[in-house]
Amino acid sequence: QVQLVESGGGLVQAGGSLRLSCAASGSTFVANNMGWYRQAPGKQRELVATVSSSGVTNYAGSVKGRFTISRDSGKNTVYLQMSSLNSEDTAVYYCRYFEYSNGRMYWGQGTQVTVSS
Repeated sequence: QVQLVESGGGLVQAGGSLRLSCAASGSTFVANNMGWYRQAPGKQRELVATVSSSGVTNYAGSVKGRFTISRDSGKNTVYLQMSSLNSEDTAVYYCRYFEYSNGRMYWGQGTQVTVSS
């Protein structure tokens, strides 16, 4: 089992910044992919950004240039630095952990990000 603990959500004004963190613990594998997804009210969960254990990143088009994902592999922690936030970024943000070797996938409990205009 892998446990994911998220932190850093909250309320921010439009144009502001927030940093999310997600720490994975338990039976983690070296080769994995960690990232962030989000779900706004009435919408499906969507990809925000992911980063592999080798450092390859992937971003949704809507956040490119505004969000930066990074990871500390030694701590099995992934970060999402969000800047120039707008109301469309308001959502519950979920951390996801995926293992390439066996396809195991885990989700965090979610953290609310609210951008006020």
